[in-house]
Amino acid sequence: MPKTTNKSELPKHIGIILDGNRRWARANNLPTFDGHKKGYENLKTIVKAAMDDGVEFVSAYIFSTENWGRSKEEVSYLMRLLLWVAKNEIEEFNKYNIRVRFLGEESQLSAKVLKAIRNAEEKTKDNSGGTLLLCVNYGGKQEIASAVTRLIDDKPDNKTVTPEDIEKYLYEPSVPAIDLIIRSSGEQRISNFMLWRAAYSELYFTDVHWPAFTTKDLSAALNEYAARQRRFGV
Repeated sequence: MPKTTNKSELPKHIGIILDGNRRWARANNLPTFDGHKKGYENLKTIVKAAMDDGVEFVSAYIFSTENWGRSKEEVSYLMRLLLWVAKNEIEEFNKYNIRVRFLGEESQLSAKVLKAIRNAEEKTKDNSGGTLLLCVNYGGKQEIASAVTRLIDDKPDNKTVTPEDIEKYLYEPSVPAIDLIIRSSGEQRISNFMLWRAAYSELYFTDVHWPAFTTKDLSAALNEYAARQRRFGV
């Protein structure tokens, strides 16, 4: 993958909204499920390329709190795909020294899925080549609400709450803010993704469906990011 001109111009944390799996499948006369499988395979490619280039964190929005509203068949397939990834793909992430973490609410996930997720996190916890955060049953509003709930439970006598207080109770408090959000497939919104960490994110939209998003497309996004001047409200 072509390198950006200066490593200091790279985003430390990229968020990806993997949009267009179903549209890619329809455009290629394939079943919807094939689009999701291809989307995951492409995620591996893009994550490896980003981390080879020096990106430290990649957060992937793979199943939102709203996605439960899809058909039972599609939700069931996505849960099976998640389980398969957590159980069978971890050795590949270990090979590339990638740490895997899962972000989201656990209450709706099956015991089988939760066990596989915990095992995957444990097996990759010491990897240092970059961190992949898979956002499953994730919603930005819910993350903030859950953080505030845990904060109140821990500190019921607090009269005021600061942003710093809330940050300590996010799903993964050590994960930094997102520098760049990439969304594929032509939609131009963030759809409840990482609302807290996206406060000053740069946004990059492309018409390419996610399964067709290539390392060249990633390079284009990184180079555009490097050319922007971030002001953080100043």
